[in-house]
Amino acid sequence: MTPTPPRRPAGSRLLTRLGLAALALGAALLVTAVVLAGSSSPDPGVAAPAAPEVIPRDAVAIHTPSPSPESRKKQPKPRPKRAARPLRIEIPAIGVRARVIGLGLNPDRSLEVPTDFAETGWWTGGSRPGEPGPAIIAGHVDSTTGPAVFYRLGELRAGDAIAVVGRDGSRARFTVQGSEQYPKTRFPTARVYGRTTGPTLRLITCSGTFDQASGHYLDNTVVYARAA
Repeated sequence: MTPTPPRRPAGSRLLTRLGLAALALGAALLVTAVVLAGSSSPDPGVAAPAAPEVIPRDAVAIHTPSPSPESRKKQPKPRPKRAARPLRIEIPAIGVRARVIGLGLNPDRSLEVPTDFAETGWWTGGSRPGEPGPAIIAGHVDSTTGPAVFYRLGELRAGDAIAVVGRDGSRARFTVQGSEQYPKTRFPTARVYGRTTGPTLRLITCSGTFDQASGHYLDNTVVYARAA
């Protein structure tokens, strides 16, 4: 039906705090300096503080535990739980309650279509409904005997609700944003299959003029929906 889209070094430094207490003419003056290895002299024009009295190293006990090798290793981030594979799609506004099967690609890299006109198909190469990114579900518009599952897809309007039920019983809910119709020869692959930051849904079916010579419709209708 449609083409698919394309050091931070371990360890720590030990800072030694030096203090100086001095009394003069009844006023208390406390000067504290922090000495860093390799530090430069004060900026020109800034008076340097008086040299502090050196405190013996054994006068102050500083306990800095060394990090264990295990703590230095980056802990792997837990993978987010995947959404369930879709089992059924429900669109109350157009009376759809249909099974969802998995779809792959044809040899020419076009999207497969369901063999049952009452079923819809989810592209297994894309996101699962409810996961970040576009989930693609396609269905026939009609058959030689009458309307098919997505016959009324073009009737959906902004605000209509869609639910995709997973195999684990979960429900991914979406709200229709709008729909567009495109010639199959100029199908906007990047727009339909392109990455999105949040969970989105694209419903695809055939539309437009039916070409008797090829036995196919010339256009596609795409419904865009986002997580509710």
